[in-house]
Amino acid sequence: MDRKFLLSINWPLVGVTAVLFFLGVLNLYSASGFRMEEGLNVDPYFRKQLIWGLMGLPCMAVFMLVDYRHLKTAAWPLFWLTVVMLVAVFFFGKTIYGARRWIDLGFMHFQPSEMAKISVLILGARLLSRDTGKLDFLQLGGIFGVCCLPVILVIKQPDLGSGLSVFLILGGMILYRGLTSRVLRTLIVAVPATLPLAWFALHDYQKRRIVSFLNPESDPKGAGYHKLQSEIAVGSGELWGKGFLGGTQSHYRFLPEKHTDFALAVFSEEWGFVGSMVLLSLFCAFLYQIALVARDAKDLFGSYLAAGVFFYFFWQILINMGMVLGLMPVVGIPLPFLSYGGSATLVNFCLVGLVLNVSMRRFLFKKV
Repeated sequence: MDRKFLLSINWPLVGVTAVLFFLGVLNLYSASGFRMEEGLNVDPYFRKQLIWGLMGLPCMAVFMLVDYRHLKTAAWPLFWLTVVMLVAVFFFGKTIYGARRWIDLGFMHFQPSEMAKISVLILGARLLSRDTGKLDFLQLGGIFGVCCLPVILVIKQPDLGSGLSVFLILGGMILYRGLTSRVLRTLIVAVPATLPLAWFALHDYQKRRIVSFLNPESDPKGAGYHKLQSEIAVGSGELWGKGFLGGTQSHYRFLPEKHTDFALAVFSEEWGFVGSMVLLSLFCAFLYQIALVARDAKDLFGSYLAAGVFFYFFWQILINMGMVLGLMPVVGIPLPFLSYGGSATLVNFCLVGLVLNVSMRRFLFKKV
C-alpha cells in the first residue's frame, strides 16, 4: 500500500466515529438494563453491538482501501443484487413484530433494506456524475424512475422509515447537483399538493402513528404511548441528567424500544440537556468532516459519493431526534451508532470507510 494513503487518513473523522460508537455501546449497556427486586439485570444487547462494531472495522477497512472508482463499474450489478434480495425477503424473510424485513443468515438477521441505501447511493452517484449542470425534467425523471423500484419493495415489507430514507438520500444528492429553476418551481408547488394522496397508501398502524403525533393524548396507551414516554424520559433528565444507570423510565420498562429507536431518550434521561448537547456537537462534527470530503473530492463521482453518505447520516440523525423529541411521527429510523442493530452498524462503518476512501485519494488526480 502507498504510504501516502495511510498518512492521508482523515483522523478527525475516525476519531469522532470511534467516540460516537463508544458512547453508543455505553448507552446500550444502560438501555439493556431493567430493575428487579434483586437489582439491575442487563440483557446482552450491548455485547452483540460490540461484536457488530468489531465486525464493522474490517468492513470499513475494505471500503477504505479498494479504490472507490471501481464502484462505478459495480453500481448496476450491486443495484440488481439488492433488488433480488429485497424480492427474496417476501419468500424467505423472517417476520418480526409483524414485518417481514430480515433474512436469517444463521449468525445474524440481515436487513436488505440497509443494503438498498448503499446501492442507491452508489448508483445515484454514478448517474449524477455523468454530466455537469443542473437537472431538467427528463434527467430528474430518469434518475428517480430507476431508483423507485427498491423504494417500493422496501415500503411493501412494510418498512416506511427505510423506504423514506432511500428516497431522501437520493433527493439530497439531487439537490447537491442542482435543479433548473423551472423544475424547482414546479416541485415546490407539486410536492405539497400531492402529499395528501400518500395518506391513502399508508397502512392503518401508520395512519394511527400520524394521528397520535398530532394528538398523542387521543390514544395515550396505544399509538401515542411511544411519543409520550419518550418526552417524559427526555424531560426528566433536566439539565444534568440522572446519571449513568440512573434512568427510571427505561429501567422500569416505561420506555419502549429503548435499545433501538429510542436509545437517545435513555441518553437524554441519564445525561440531561448538557450531555445531549455534547452528543449533538459530536454528530455535527461528524457531518462536518464528511461535508469537507464532498467539497474537496477531486472528481465528481467521489464528491457525489461523499455527499450521499452525508445525506444518509443527516436524515437519520434529524428524523430520529425529531421522533424522540416528539417533533416528528414515529417511523422507525435508528440513530447512527447509538441504536442497536447488526445490519445498520455494519452499513454505518462501511459508509465511513467509503468517505475515508474518497478523502485519502484526493491527491491522486486532477480535479474535474
